[in-house]
Amino acid sequence: MTFSRFLVLLAACGSAALLLGAFGFQYIGELAPCKMCIWQRYPHGAAVGFGALALLIPGSILPYLGALAALTTSGIGAFHAGVERGWWEGPTTCTSGPIDGLSSEELMNQIMSAPLVRCDDIPWEMLGLSMAGWNAALSLGLAALWLAAARSVR
Repeated sequence: MTFSRFLVLLAACGSAALLLGAFGFQYIGELAPCKMCIWQRYPHGAAVGFGALALLIPGSILPYLGALAALTTSGIGAFHAGVERGWWEGPTTCTSGPIDGLSSEELMNQIMSAPLVRCDDIPWEMLGLSMAGWNAALSLGLAALWLAAARSVR
């Protein structure tokens, strides 16, 4: 196995591990994902697919696509972590809204239309980082692996 293929395998397995971790938190830890959590999963799935294809088809385009997928999920994770910390607003369909100046009927409608799992809550964190923050950081590392794999293709 060439060094490039090893890096591709490592990066694809990293995305697979992060996906398995997310599913583990969801189904074993019973932490339901919010909308933005789900968004972070799609690029990992794409990265796993790019990795499988890159092991079969030589060249550097697939590792570059894997890097793009890893950077995409890292960006979504960083944005989500900022929403969780209150640094900026998230999608209105995924966060709580202001209650100032609402009538009791409008407030009840807002409560009833709120998502079950809000994107601006932190359901789990370790060492000061939420799951979204960890995804952002680890996915950035995976992007570096993908780029190293693309550059080492001969």
